Amino acid sequence: MSTDTAAAPAAIDESRSDYSGAPRRSIASRIVSKVGGGVVQVVLILVAVIWLVPTLGLFVASLRSQQDDNSSGWWHVFTAPSQLTFKAYGDLLAKPDFVDSFWNTVLIAVPATLLVVGIASLAAYAFAWLEFPGRDWLFLIVVALLVVPVQVGLIPVAKLYGWIGIFGSIPSVVAFHVAFGLPFAIFLLRNFFAGIPRDLLEAARMDGGKEWTIFIKVIFPLGGPAIASLGIFQFLWVWNDMLVSLVFANTSSQPMTKWLQSQMRQFTGNIDILAPGAFVSLVVPLVVFFAFQRYFVQGVLAGSVK
Repeated sequence: MSTDTAAAPAAIDESRSDYSGAPRRSIASRIVSKVGGGVVQVVLILVAVIWLVPTLGLFVASLRSQQDDNSSGWWHVFTAPSQLTFKAYGDLLAKPDFVDSFWNTVLIAVPATLLVVGIASLAAYAFAWLEFPGRDWLFLIVVALLVVPVQVGLIPVAKLYGWIGIFGSIPSVVAFHVAFGLPFAIFLLRNFFAGIPRDLLEAARMDGGKEWTIFIKVIFPLGGPAIASLGIFQFLWVWNDMLVSLVFANTSSQPMTKWLQSQMRQFTGNIDILAPGAFVSLVVPLVVFFAFQRYFVQGVLAGSVK
C-alpha cells in the first residue's frame, strides 16, 4: 500500500507538470522569434526603399533636361551630376495655366475635405448617440450608398448641374466629391463614436451640457484619431482625382490632374513638363500626410490615456 500511495502523488505531479507549465511553442512561432527583430527591420527598410525608387526616379527626371531624359535613364545622373538643373521647374511655374490649375486643386480639395469631415462628424454623432424616428433605417440607407460607384452618378449629376447652371465650375466639382464622400465618412465615424463609453456622455449631460457642447468637448477630442485619418484620406482622394474633374471641370476650373493629362503629346512623352508637374502634384499630399500623421499619433496616445 505504501508503494502505491507514494507513486500516486508522483503521477499527479507529472500530470500537473504537463498542464500547469508554460504552453509549448509551435515550430512556426519559434522560427518567427528567431528571424524577428533585426532581420524583419532590414526587410521592411528594403521594401520601403524599393517603394521609394519610382518617386526618386520621378524627381531626378524632373531635374534633367528633355534631351538627357530622352537619351538615357535617370540613374545616369549619379555618374553625371552636372545634368541636374531646376530649369524645368522654372519653366513650369512660369506657365499661368499651371499656376491656375494648382490653385484650382487647392480650392477643390480643401473645401471638399472640410465639408465631408464636418458634416460626417455631426451625422455620425447623431446616428451613434441621438434617438430620433427612423434612425436605423436612415443609417441603412447610408450604408447602402457605399456600394454605389462614382460612374453611376456622372451622367445624372451632369444633367442636374446643367439644369442648375453650375456645370463646369469649381463648386460643382466640390459638391460631387462631398456627396460621394459622405457615406463612407459617416459609416467610419459612426462606428468609432459608438465605441466611446456612454458614461462620459451621461456625466456631461448631468453637468448640464447640451448636445452641441458634448459634441465639441467630448466627442470631437476623443474622435481625433478617426477624424484625422478621414481627413487625410479624403484629401488624398480629392487631390489625386481626375475622373470627376474630366467630367465636371472646364478649362478655367481644371485641377492639376486634368491639366497634366492635357499636356500629353501624341508621339512624345513631354517629360520636361510632366515630370516636374507630377512631382509638384505629389509633394503636396506627402506634406499633408506627414503633417497630419503627427497629430494623428498624438490623438491616439491622448485617447488611450483618458
